[in-house]
Amino acid sequence: MSPVAGPSGPQDAYDYTEGASPIDINNALAYSRRSSQLSVYNDDEGTVFSGPGHSVNPSSVTRMSNLDPARRSWSRSRRKSHDSGISGRPSIERRLSQDSQHTQVSGQDSEEEDGDAGSRRRSSRGRSRRSPSPGPVRPSVLGNWASLFGKTQTTQDSRRLSISSGRSSASLSRRSSRSDAGSDYAVETDDDERWGYSSGEAESDGESSGRDDASMARSMEYNSEPPSPIMGQGLPLLTSDPVFGGESRIEMEFSFTELEPAPPGPPSRQQIYVEEDDSTVRLMGYEILLWRQWLWRIGCLFTFGILGLLGHWFPRLWLGSVTREKAFKDIRQGFVVVESSNRDVVLVSLRKLDYPFPVTTVFPSLSSDQSSSGSFNKTGETYDAETRMLHSLIVVNYRYSRFALDPRNGLFYVMRNWRDSSWTSSSVLQAGLQENTRRQRATLFDKNEINIEAKSAIALLIDEVIHPFYVFQVASIILWSLDDYYYYAFCIFAISVGSITTTLVETKKTITRMREMSKFNCKVSVVVGGAWVELDSTDLVPGDVINLSSSQLSVIPADMFLLGGDAILNESMLTGESVPVSKVPVKDEDLVKWKDGKVENSKSFIYGGTKVVRIRASTTNDGSQGRPALALVARTGFDTTKGALIRSMLFPKPIGFKFYRDSVRFIGVLAGIALLGFSISAVQFVRIGLKWQTILIRALDLITVVVPPALPATLSIGTSFAIARLKKSGIYCISPSRINVAGKINVCCFDKTGTLTEDGLDILGVRPLDRNVNRFGELLDDIHDLPLGKDKASFLHALATCHSLKMVEGDIVGDPLDVKMFEFTRWTLEEGTIGRTGVIKAKSGAVTEQTSLVQTVVRPPGSAQFKLEDALKGNAKRAHFLELGVIRMFEFVSSLRRMSVIVKRLKSNSMEIYVKGAPEVMLDICEKDSFPEDYDDLLSYYTKRGYRVIAMAGKSIEGLSWLKAQRMKREQAESRLRFLGLIIFENKIKPGTAPAIQALRTAHLPCRMITGDNPLTAVSVARECGLVNQAAYIFFPTFVRGDATVPDAKVEWTCMDDPLWKLDTYSLKPLSPPLHHTAEADEIGYHDYSLVISGDVFRWMISYAPLETLQRMLVKAQVFARMSPDEKNEVVERLQGLGYTVLMCGDGANDCAALKAADVGISLSEAEASVAAPFTTSTADIGCVIGLIKEGRSALVTSFSCFKYMALYSLIQFTTVTLLYSFASSLGDFQFLYIDLFIIIPIAVTMGRTLPYPRIYIKRPTASLVSRKVLSSIIGQIIITSTVQIWAYSWVRGQEWYTQPPSPDTKDGSNQLESTNFENSVLFLISCFQYIMVAGVFSIGPPYRKPMWTNVLLMVSLSVLTAFNLLVLLSPPQAIADLLALMIIPKAGRLKLLLAVAINTATCILYEGFGSLVVAGLVGQILKGRKSTRRIRETGGKVYKAVEGGMR
Repeated sequence: MSPVAGPSGPQDAYDYTEGASPIDINNALAYSRRSSQLSVYNDDEGTVFSGPGHSVNPSSVTRMSNLDPARRSWSRSRRKSHDSGISGRPSIERRLSQDSQHTQVSGQDSEEEDGDAGSRRRSSRGRSRRSPSPGPVRPSVLGNWASLFGKTQTTQDSRRLSISSGRSSASLSRRSSRSDAGSDYAVETDDDERWGYSSGEAESDGESSGRDDASMARSMEYNSEPPSPIMGQGLPLLTSDPVFGGESRIEMEFSFTELEPAPPGPPSRQQIYVEEDDSTVRLMGYEILLWRQWLWRIGCLFTFGILGLLGHWFPRLWLGSVTREKAFKDIRQGFVVVESSNRDVVLVSLRKLDYPFPVTTVFPSLSSDQSSSGSFNKTGETYDAETRMLHSLIVVNYRYSRFALDPRNGLFYVMRNWRDSSWTSSSVLQAGLQENTRRQRATLFDKNEINIEAKSAIALLIDEVIHPFYVFQVASIILWSLDDYYYYAFCIFAISVGSITTTLVETKKTITRMREMSKFNCKVSVVVGGAWVELDSTDLVPGDVINLSSSQLSVIPADMFLLGGDAILNESMLTGESVPVSKVPVKDEDLVKWKDGKVENSKSFIYGGTKVVRIRASTTNDGSQGRPALALVARTGFDTTKGALIRSMLFPKPIGFKFYRDSVRFIGVLAGIALLGFSISAVQFVRIGLKWQTILIRALDLITVVVPPALPATLSIGTSFAIARLKKSGIYCISPSRINVAGKINVCCFDKTGTLTEDGLDILGVRPLDRNVNRFGELLDDIHDLPLGKDKASFLHALATCHSLKMVEGDIVGDPLDVKMFEFTRWTLEEGTIGRTGVIKAKSGAVTEQTSLVQTVVRPPGSAQFKLEDALKGNAKRAHFLELGVIRMFEFVSSLRRMSVIVKRLKSNSMEIYVKGAPEVMLDICEKDSFPEDYDDLLSYYTKRGYRVIAMAGKSIEGLSWLKAQRMKREQAESRLRFLGLIIFENKIKPGTAPAIQALRTAHLPCRMITGDNPLTAVSVARECGLVNQAAYIFFPTFVRGDATVPDAKVEWTCMDDPLWKLDTYSLKPLSPPLHHTAEADEIGYHDYSLVISGDVFRWMISYAPLETLQRMLVKAQVFARMSPDEKNEVVERLQGLGYTVLMCGDGANDCAALKAADVGISLSEAEASVAAPFTTSTADIGCVIGLIKEGRSALVTSFSCFKYMALYSLIQFTTVTLLYSFASSLGDFQFLYIDLFIIIPIAVTMGRTLPYPRIYIKRPTASLVSRKVLSSIIGQIIITSTVQIWAYSWVRGQEWYTQPPSPDTKDGSNQLESTNFENSVLFLISCFQYIMVAGVFSIGPPYRKPMWTNVLLMVSLSVLTAFNLLVLLSPPQAIADLLALMIIPKAGRLKLLLAVAINTATCILYEGFGSLVVAGLVGQILKGRKSTRRIRETGGKVYKAVEGGMR
């Protein structure tokens, strides 16, 4: 349990309020709550310069400001109404927008930054890389069987365990109207393969570049969402592996399925954007027709359950056959179909809750025009329109989110968006709820628990068995049993049972682990009916007031607003921010904004699931505990931020991967080949006169030959071995499907601090001012050498007070930079808990307000051992002891890049204001004459050498009282300051950084740095670690007119080493250099210069720059500096939009959103929030990137090898069986068993054990099965092996010792075909060598894997099998010959077969090494003429390559 900090011993303290009356204090506090302070920016995305006091808002990572809607990246994460085409929620009073036929509801607010003068809009993109996790389940076995034949709806959607991760893609915006002049190098793509572009960018150049009111009006119509990228028809939803970039990325978010017009009357369809789940869903009401349901059941009976299986796999088939569409409010015996944007369909039942309460307790009030025009606002079974009372409430629970049906308009409402209209003042809310209100809300929101339903083992077994893969397995086993092929059928059955058992055990473990992670309950003190009672945390409801001080919490049980006291929490589980975050009581204006549907202010919002570091009640003047720390419950259960995180793990977005799409299509081609081969064989069977039963069994058996049941399992072998090897090297994967994604990485992005450089900063020293010469003084590394100076605002006092540190159990807690700075002063810190609390009383004497009057007290070394009054006696020996109290703090705001404090010195007549921030912002807030002459030179000196520089400024205000300090606005405090000096921090590069960057650049993998640090410092670190070439010219943009908010602003790109050298502002190519340069402009190559860009220019370019310039900047920039967390996310998305497959490596703090957005995210943090990234490492070094890319490429090549091998194995066996079918013969049972069990399985398993190659090759492996190289290889090997078999078949028939097989007995009752003949023996012997030979040919070694001979198990398997095959061919023991039904072949014939095998092997090896490349090249030459007329999209979507080509 986390202790609640108590007061220190009583001590007389200085009255910092200077005798202000309680009424004055009360007025000052009220004014403080109302004042438009810039410190309430709600800018919580984290620091830019790693300054103090920053926090991260886990529920809604803020997006960039000043984005023109026309240029904003279309993200499926927290999309705005004008972006998504789905109606937004302008206010909480009216979140339901209705047109003449349907209404679409969005959970997205029209958000505004709190207190931001620019009224910044936010378009959050919360990305999640999710871990393998189970989905909600159906409750019973009977329900599973009923779902097959009766399609009984469920209360929770049933979904198979998915291991895929979601990735929301971003895109490049359309060109602005100013760029319509065009460019030869601007890259556009067509709609049908716009894999990285937003749907909003599909329009032609002639169309308007923005979304106007008309487009928003169209978005109100049903089925009018923006067109999604059009995929190939019938693209399978494969949840086993997500998409990844370049030519291999496939967007899986479609437009919803086109439907017939809805029936007239109340709404039966509705689209809802669920903000916290980052998904759009469509709800449709259906009612079951009993006579159709009985017909369906009869059909299932007559088809032996096949129709039921088809209905389970294809729900639309069942819906069209059994149900009809029905209005939501009129459904009696039916359900709601929920369709996600990836066309995943789930049937969910309607629940009817007894709810005799007013309708306004659930739904927001309708506007007057909606109430008057609503034709459905009538009294019904669940609602009385006259009294506006509900009788019952219809709800739908979908993926643990609750939707309630509003009986007034027949539309569903997202219950997570519920707000209490009475939440306007924290003082009013402290009375808590009455018991009847708590019962009402308990019914409405259910229990406050994140309880993941657990399936029984039987239910899991049924779900697993009815999966298409296992259905095919079962069908194959039944077929083999009917064919008397018992041995192999039993072996496959045993393997399948083992596989299913392993899957069930792992699934149960995963469910158990998830349940343990998500469930939590404790005892809490709650106000109920005006009295404190102890309740279980699962009984909490929104509106409950909790006493945090007495509850002794270790983990926060729900999302809450802090009403009183203060708290320090560890939010690493949600945000990855390892620095504890301080919370302050909520202000009334924040509550009002929350009530009106805005996002919460994270500075006063306590997120469920976060760990308590300290909760502290306020204290009174005598040192005793005053008012306790109180909190107001805002969200419970799955509606909390932790619940949304758990839900994102349970239901990751299915995203396609081109390799798997191609593999499914290839399997379809194999099935087609099987049908073609059987059609030819069937003619011969009929001619011979075989029974139809035999013909049918042979046909089905041929399908199992061509499409082997073990094929899907072999594709995951490489990934499994890669995960095991990564784990040994300290890299842990929570999304195994991302292993193959790592094989396609073509750009690596890194955070700087904590990733490329050491996590901790060391103070190199401070540079104070020498006012006598108006220059900087010497670098001081000892605080005792720092002169106090004559001014009251001193550098030393600024260092001691300008921070946001806290003291927890004797330890200083806060930002590492702040901690280092304060430790440098060697002062002592004490929080304002002793006699520094103002008590405000009403006329009745009751306490109405209480606040900390002094936030922090600091003293120089030695002061703590003296009593405070001793320092006030005026004794000269003790006169140097002093005390500084922080009266007020303006917290760090990343957009301002500074923080400030108001400080009162003991017994002083004045107060001092100190500001700490980025050096460049000081120029705007300090008086010009306070800067030394060498300010720019010294700043440039340190930043270019990679040092972190923080500037300090201050001023003294005489006669400033405590009341006036509370009334002061931030812009008043942070103005007309005097510059004090610089703090120089040393941030050393990690030892493994430079070698890793060098290895990546050697492999031609572009590297990018995305940091919040100063551009000069970032460039210095980039050059030091080799990320940027030491000799490269670096160009940096600055505004010469306007700023990031001005569309017509002008940006100038200047060389950092020579300000006279510029870039062309449109093409971003160097202009002619100044005369003193020896190089000419045309001699500066593409790789001779690089770009660095800051966050403000980046925002402007995203919003207003021409598309061509934006594309070139993204391709050419290597350092992105001064980037906030949302801008880091945006950089990743924009790179993906150009076709890059992006790897992001960060420390998991303010990189959380970028780690989620990237194709592959690696967190160097071991905090619980590493769940944000699919990979985490125990060694905080970017060397893990090298290992991951090597393993990814190895796993991808292994998957290709295994697939090609299994495809060749199938076709080799198909050729053998087809030739034997020509005269009604086939392979024997033990021949099949030997091939399938003793040759194929050992080889397929051991092929994946080859280790990755030690170095990263300069080219990536392909991810397309339909590439020229892959198809040339497969088709060529098929032709070679088939030719050898056809030769052997013809050769044996021409030998003098050959005897014809007996004619088949058509009267025999058995369906077996004769297998003892010379053709069978020859083809069997030849094919056994071919299986082994093809394995060797396809066991690709360098440049992605080590040579085949290093795989000991594979070499042993190949050697043993080859030796055994030679034995069987040259001198088979009689027992083996009898078992395999082999004919006796003369020695000369055996040697000739051996020679054929040798020639076959040599031909296949030569073709794979040389021939396939030649054939692929010829095909490329043939297609070259056609490609000249194709657009860029035909290159596989590599837009960045076209952009690079235009800049060379």
